[in-house]
Amino acid sequence: MFHVIPGNFFTPLSSPNRIVYWECICKLFSTMEHQLSFGVERDVLVDELEYYFEQIQSAEMQEEEFQALDSRGKANSMLRKLESYGWIESETDKSYVQRVNFKEYAVKIIKTLLEIADGKQIEYQGYIYTIYSLARSNTEHPGIVLLQILDNTDMLITGLKNLNSNIKHYIDELTKHKTVAEIMHVLFNDYITNVVDKAYHRLRTSDNVSKFRPEIIERLESKSHNEDYIAKTAKEISGIREVSEEDGRELVYKYLHEIIEAFRNMDDILMEIDQKNTQYQRAAINRARFLLSGDEDVRGQIKEILLGINEVLNEENMELGGIYRIEFLDELVRIYSSSVLDSNSLYSPTEGHKEFSPQELVAEEPDLIKRQEKIRRITEKMQNVLSPVRIGMYVEQQLGEKKQLRAAQFPLYTEEDFIKIIYIRLYGQRKNMKYKVEPLEEIQVGGYRFTDFMIRRKS
Repeated sequence: MFHVIPGNFFTPLSSPNRIVYWECICKLFSTMEHQLSFGVERDVLVDELEYYFEQIQSAEMQEEEFQALDSRGKANSMLRKLESYGWIESETDKSYVQRVNFKEYAVKIIKTLLEIADGKQIEYQGYIYTIYSLARSNTEHPGIVLLQILDNTDMLITGLKNLNSNIKHYIDELTKHKTVAEIMHVLFNDYITNVVDKAYHRLRTSDNVSKFRPEIIERLESKSHNEDYIAKTAKEISGIREVSEEDGRELVYKYLHEIIEAFRNMDDILMEIDQKNTQYQRAAINRARFLLSGDEDVRGQIKEILLGINEVLNEENMELGGIYRIEFLDELVRIYSSSVLDSNSLYSPTEGHKEFSPQELVAEEPDLIKRQEKIRRITEKMQNVLSPVRIGMYVEQQLGEKKQLRAAQFPLYTEEDFIKIIYIRLYGQRKNMKYKVEPLEEIQVGGYRFTDFMIRRKS
């Protein structure tokens, strides 16, 4: 790679002045992007950078050579710096006008960095539909079409793996949030907005691979058994890859096999994405419920102890093993040591054979009152489980004859009511629910602040 990209190429983005460098690069890229090529007269770019350095909100350069320069001097110095780092190059045309161009590799890197900064999501449907359309097409250039299918399949699989890793990142970050507000903010305003709504939900509905996969596999397998197709495609690919026709034939079989296997094995990735999505949402809700639990029962007391330990670990920057150095734990648990152990501490000695004396079995009648009470408690506990079915029934009950209601119009008197609102928002993403949700503005109701959402009955 470093035969193409200079060794100091990334120096501007890792220096103390990286914000200034990046803003100048973006300014130049924006100016050049609207031209016929990534080349613009040097004076035009100097004017753009001069205007940037004259702005009050522009970041300050900390390098000494920039300190004594005026805005135009900084602009010229910035162009020389970027040229020395291999981002741009200068040339003089036939009219003796000096023009500045971005290097080809720099354009690709800038576009990638801008997509990362903008949080651009992969359009899975675009890749799937392109593959589907190309697989069905009859063209005079089957080699080019096969390579396009291969490239789009690779980008689709890469996108699915990135989505899988992205959900794992949210799961790992969940333990860093210490309050219910932080957890709910990340869950609804970050995770559901950027992962569920933009990628996961569409992936399981409109972008569902299963709608196109059977026909894609069927058509590609049919092509792999068509001798005329193999011969024509091999001849074209051998020219593109600059190999013999025999090697081109092997490449055709190889590409077809890789694409078919990728679609057949896609279920494993999709299944793991489903599992991680469920795991993250369940973990977020459980952590929120844990933080909402009362302080008077045993669970609440244990929660306060664990929160206190976590607070000390964070304040002192301790490793997990440092828990044994926390002073207030000495008052919670007393452990004493013993220098002498007797045999009873280690094992139960064999007492030999004794005569077995069977005891009479007394038939006891079950206590019907206790039995009914236990059944009542189990039934009550099962009724309180907030399953998708129960949440759906709760929504139907609250909607009544209405077609839609805002979440803020639902009862919000207890913590249990608020937890139901959370589950309504989560389950609203599922296609088998009888309602759907649409986010609205942030509100505060009954001591709870959250992003309100519209709950609509599906037609």
